[in-house]
Amino acid sequence: MTYFYREYHDGPDPLAPPYDVRSALDEMGDAILSGSTPLDALRDLLRRGLPGAPDRRGLDDLLRQVRRRRRELRDNTRLDGTLERVRALLDKAIGQERAELQRGSGGRPPGERSPDPFDDARFREAMLDALPTDTARAVQELAGYDWRSAAARQSFEELRDLLRREVLDSQFRGMREALANRDPTAMERVREMMSDLNDMLDRDARGEHTQDDFDRFMQKYGEMFPENPRNLEELVDQLARRAAAAQRLLASLTPEQREELAGLINQTLEQAGLAEQMRRLGDALHARRPDLAWGAPERVSGEQPMGMGDAVTALQELADLGDLEAALRQDYPGARLDDVDEAAIRRALGRSAVDDLEALRQVERELEAQGYLRRNRGKLELTPKAVRRLGETALRRVFASLDSGRRGDHDQRDAGTAGEPTGSTRPWRFGDEQPIDVVRTVVNAVRRGAPPERHGLTRHDVTDSDTGASPVGRVTGAGVRLSVDDFEVTETERRSAAAVCLLVDLSYSMALRGTWAAAKQTALALQALVASKFPQDAVQIIGFSNYARVLRPDELAGLEWDMVQGTNLHHALLIAGRHLDRHPDFEPVVLVVTDGEPTAHLMRNGAPRFEWPPSQETLTLTLAEVDKMTRRRATINVFMLAADDRLREFVDEVARRNGGRVFSPDADRLGEYVVSDFLRARRTR
Repeated sequence: MTYFYREYHDGPDPLAPPYDVRSALDEMGDAILSGSTPLDALRDLLRRGLPGAPDRRGLDDLLRQVRRRRRELRDNTRLDGTLERVRALLDKAIGQERAELQRGSGGRPPGERSPDPFDDARFREAMLDALPTDTARAVQELAGYDWRSAAARQSFEELRDLLRREVLDSQFRGMREALANRDPTAMERVREMMSDLNDMLDRDARGEHTQDDFDRFMQKYGEMFPENPRNLEELVDQLARRAAAAQRLLASLTPEQREELAGLINQTLEQAGLAEQMRRLGDALHARRPDLAWGAPERVSGEQPMGMGDAVTALQELADLGDLEAALRQDYPGARLDDVDEAAIRRALGRSAVDDLEALRQVERELEAQGYLRRNRGKLELTPKAVRRLGETALRRVFASLDSGRRGDHDQRDAGTAGEPTGSTRPWRFGDEQPIDVVRTVVNAVRRGAPPERHGLTRHDVTDSDTGASPVGRVTGAGVRLSVDDFEVTETERRSAAAVCLLVDLSYSMALRGTWAAAKQTALALQALVASKFPQDAVQIIGFSNYARVLRPDELAGLEWDMVQGTNLHHALLIAGRHLDRHPDFEPVVLVVTDGEPTAHLMRNGAPRFEWPPSQETLTLTLAEVDKMTRRRATINVFMLAADDRLREFVDEVARRNGGRVFSPDADRLGEYVVSDFLRARRTR
């Protein structure tokens, strides 16, 4: 094989290490734990750029460059350049003709008329004097004029050639250069191209077009399309965007300028024999791309006049930049980085911006591919895998402020369902959660003398691990058939189990007081603590506002406060009581996080009733549920996040009836208080 080496120029660094998507998730986690939704956290990450990759621009940097480029175009674009040049050439031709006529009149002053009324020179001067002030109408009247001055005729032909090139360039980018050599056969070739193009579009509308048709068209006329479209759809997109920009050019002029330039365009197309073909093409493009901004004016304020082709290019770029800005803002429902047009990024900002965008896309894709994010009906959600990682982060934050000596554990040294292995085994029973002892299980199957089943295994002996006796069974190139009776499990130290209920206030006041983020972080931390250190515990997190509801672990991170009135602690305690009743042998732990006294209760018909100030019925029903918790031997510890007198009076009554404790932590220390109290309660029990 032959290898060639050259300097690397284009694209991202092929030797760069892959981006660690977990750092992106941790960056998102900081925002989520501070109260953001997963969607907002991802958008913030993509806007700022990738952590640990300072050379990569984020969406905000790309957006600033796009906006700067739009300002530059608007501040340096004047759209009437072609009209201005046409007027200048027209004035030049008329001036040259007048000079020639003056020389032909024997030096008679311009205002003095010849006594001969049929004097040809004087007749021509009268025609020039009577020309309309409208540029398009003046050019139209001079189209059949027999110029006396060769220089004037040349200036007028230069004017018409300018119009042909600019008008065609406004529809087909690069046509101005293609017609610059004034080849007499060039216009005939343009007419053939437009006829073939319209026929191809008609066949496509009937469903008869093939890629081979397009390839033959490009082979014949490819030099007229410098953007090198690969198929008819790309060609239509390029032509439609340019045609729409040409319409916006007319719409952006003053009414007088618009009328003059439209008249010049129509004359030019009629004289070139392209009017009907251009009308067919315009109708087809508009029908295929009605979504483009056809005829929408653009505000520009430049001082440098542009030709019609260049002005259309500038307006086309402005439209592309506008679409690009909207895509980069990512502020519409279901927004994704795949919506950003890579070709538009390349045209506007260059290849390096494409690489930056691809790096951001890769993070977004990898977060989904590696199971951290998912989209459910257009809504971005964290998966349980991501929630576990965020919970671990929240727990680390809490433990960072705790004394490590206070963490403790709560082991009970007898055989049970969790903890460290004791060294002994026992037969498996339905419902056991202990790990399977594989060696014991296989030995039991071999001892039972079950007939082997071929599995292509290598030769080995099975020996009694306790006595070291000679082999009790031999497996040669075969597997062992297992039965239920063969399984044994490893016994572990028994740990006491707890039924944990965390009741979190979701009412609007939590967001107003700035305590909602701390409450969500606390719920995640407690969920992670129980799942990692106390898997035998049954934890239930209950959110309550006007209603109460059980919160799944995977919805905690994306949870938002409820913009409703009502703090229905009554309903939350009802749900918590049912959870405790389902685990009668577990130690009950009830923790309540709230910033206000109960203002709602659940009526007999299942509807909530809100009253402010709290009604006596609400307080009575809520305290009745507190009494039920007391009879269940469940201590209720309340964490107050506000210093309201009514709230303090209510929680003092709860503590008096139940025997629980009341805490009033700062919001930023809520997690520390809740986790510490949970660990203290578990150690005590």
